Amino acid sequence: MAKSRWVRKSVPWPLSLVRSVLSLIFSLVLGGVLLGAIGLGIYMLYLDSVIRAEFDQKRWAMPAKVYARPLELFESMALNADAFAEELKLLRYRDVNCPDTPPPPPPDNNKRRIKRKAPPTPQVCTPPPGKGESPTKPGSYARQGEVFEVATRDFTFWDGIEPIRKVRLTFAGNILVEIASLDGQETPGLLRLDPPEIAGIYPSHYEDRILLKGENLPPALVDTLLAVEDRSFFEHAGINPKGIFRALLANLRAGRTVQGGSTLTQQLVKNLFLSNERTFKRKINEVLMAILIDSRYGKNEILEAYSNAIYLGQDGSRAIHGFGLASQFYFGNPLEELDLHQIALLVGIIKGPSLYDPRKSPDRAKERRALVLDVMAEQNLISAEDATVAKNMALDVTPKTASGITAYPAFLELVQRQLRQYYKAEDLLSEGLRVFTTLDPRIQAVAEKTIASQLPALEKTQRRARPLQGATVITNTQTGEVLAMVGDREPKALGFNRALDAKRLAGSLVKPIVYLTALEQPERYTLVTRLNDSPLIYTSGGQRWTPANYDKRYHGRVPLQVALARSYNIPAVRVGLDMDVINVVEMLRRLGFQRDLKPYPSLLLGAFEASPFEIAQVYASIASGGFRIPLRAIREVTSTSGQSLQHYSMDVEKAVEPGPAYLITHAMQQVIKAGTATAVKSKLSPDLNIAGKTGTTDDYRDSWFAGFSGNRLAVVWLGRDDNKPTGFSGSNGALRVWIDLMAGLSLEPLDTPPPADVEEIRVDPYSGLRLGAGCGRGQPTPFLIGSGPQRSASCGGSSSPVRTAEEPSDTPDTPDPAPDDTGESDEMSNFFQRLMD
Repeated sequence: MAKSRWVRKSVPWPLSLVRSVLSLIFSLVLGGVLLGAIGLGIYMLYLDSVIRAEFDQKRWAMPAKVYARPLELFESMALNADAFAEELKLLRYRDVNCPDTPPPPPPDNNKRRIKRKAPPTPQVCTPPPGKGESPTKPGSYARQGEVFEVATRDFTFWDGIEPIRKVRLTFAGNILVEIASLDGQETPGLLRLDPPEIAGIYPSHYEDRILLKGENLPPALVDTLLAVEDRSFFEHAGINPKGIFRALLANLRAGRTVQGGSTLTQQLVKNLFLSNERTFKRKINEVLMAILIDSRYGKNEILEAYSNAIYLGQDGSRAIHGFGLASQFYFGNPLEELDLHQIALLVGIIKGPSLYDPRKSPDRAKERRALVLDVMAEQNLISAEDATVAKNMALDVTPKTASGITAYPAFLELVQRQLRQYYKAEDLLSEGLRVFTTLDPRIQAVAEKTIASQLPALEKTQRRARPLQGATVITNTQTGEVLAMVGDREPKALGFNRALDAKRLAGSLVKPIVYLTALEQPERYTLVTRLNDSPLIYTSGGQRWTPANYDKRYHGRVPLQVALARSYNIPAVRVGLDMDVINVVEMLRRLGFQRDLKPYPSLLLGAFEASPFEIAQVYASIASGGFRIPLRAIREVTSTSGQSLQHYSMDVEKAVEPGPAYLITHAMQQVIKAGTATAVKSKLSPDLNIAGKTGTTDDYRDSWFAGFSGNRLAVVWLGRDDNKPTGFSGSNGALRVWIDLMAGLSLEPLDTPPPADVEEIRVDPYSGLRLGAGCGRGQPTPFLIGSGPQRSASCGGSSSPVRTAEEPSDTPDTPDPAPDDTGESDEMSNFFQRLMD
């Protein structure tokens, strides 16, 4: 039988085992590689979806920017040269004859030279005539006494673009007398400067950015950035192994870190997507995402995103991201206005914003800047000589002022609350809205200075110093715009905003509202109606209430306007009870007080809680002549491109007829002329005819004053956070602060003409009777037509007060003792003498 050609050869068993093991290992490795590749592919697809979903949104995420009111200039307006200079300083305009920083170099796309620093010479901010420079670049000016030459910046407002202009402004005392165009453009009738940015509304992690387009990045910045951080940026695919190796050698050669190994794309990934933890997984994600971003987006897009995202410092709880914001944060100027030595510092800070913080570690920051300048010279961006000059320059960093998200925390909180009525929270954080507010920085500065200086001064007047707190709200009486707000004795402090949230008893501030309710019924009450100021016992539901006057005395029968001017309690209670407390509550609601109130009799003496802002709203309705204008902090909201999204127009509604509003304003003017606030006349001209009311609560826990001129309303509250006594009444506490505050403002007289239904009648101050036109004595008093005294007194009539027919009958729940008229004649005589004086 023939044998088969294929004979299986026996293999020694050890060799067979080795082959089997190797085959198994190879299969496992191959399978692992395949599974790993599949897993890596799936993971990269996941990362790619994350990038696609979030990269565009994150690189363009921008918080809402908040601006103060723009300064609007016109000939004959009330403004002096020093105040205008302060406005320019607030806007960070540069005085070309007294520069804070060297002027930026002219753009040069080839070789950029640093302007040589001249030998130190004394700076002359007001040069002799004809000797100074003239401003040429937007955001600069020159001053010669009361004459300014200004090169303005362009700005996109909600109603159009304000172009760059060069103008001359001439002041004479407190008046802007001339605006003249110096650039060939037609002289504007109204010149509107760019508004100062006062705040931003930031995401939950408090990041901030000023977005820049790639084409707007200064070439010097781009060249320096690439020379220091990523020289092969336009060649590599997101990661650069050669760059990592080269950086390692350079650092070893220098004995210190002079180059980084991460590409700009990797740094961008870290800023946009990854946490700060140092793990292997994070590094792998960084590499993979850098590759994916580089494959999906162009180099210029990546560079633009990097310039807006890079972390460059910390301002309190606010993170500083991007070169645009960092330029403002460190130097107070736009990026395009920086000199090369400043650009070198910005690029140097990238390596360690905390380590090289120029404010905290100026020497270390200078060393880092010098290193960047050496790299610039090495890469032929500047000459070695220019690098040496730049190294010797100062850091030119602005002093750090207010720390935190805004320098105006109380006002910004009001802005945020009013924005929430119209926008979703996420829109405010990511859509880059521009919010134009009503804040007047000059008035705000006066309010802050007054609160910060006056409270310690008041504390020193007491034997035992008690820590006072305070708040103030200032508004425009004609528009309802909130011009300034302070919510703490340290105005820049973040935290509890007393202007909005301090719920304190209103005290005597409610009395004008009580009397206004009564004056709507002229057949029963007028300004000269005599009110019963005698002991009062009110009983209801088995409860007895015995209000008393501040001076613990009774004053017999007193005219209504005298009772208000002297802030007597009992007459106010009697009138309020006669009108019914529910009607007083309704009057508060009509004037703009929105919270629910219980109509308890004690409300007639201010036993209800109110914030300074709520009081300002009520008094604003009186100051406007009886029209309720909701107080607003926002003028306009626009998109980033300037498209108007929401217009905050005035919402005017008649709350009270003009006649009664005019009468109560007149009565409140008597508070200043002859009542509890005569101290106003010590610093403010009597010609301003200011109206106001003091307020004091039990045990001197709260000290209030609310008052207004023809154009400004201010409410001041003083108290303690623990609600313990302060030792101050409204007259010797809040009023003193109010006077100093208003003395720092430009006020217009309160000269409202009488409404058509009001007539003035000369009245005998003692009898309340009508006097003839030829009588030299008496006081002109406004009445609603038909409600004036019907009986007349002779010019030489008796000076003894008599009860008039116009008086309402007093019908308290329980009988009162007879009025005590002792000394009434002398007291009324003194009051009216001061009134006429």
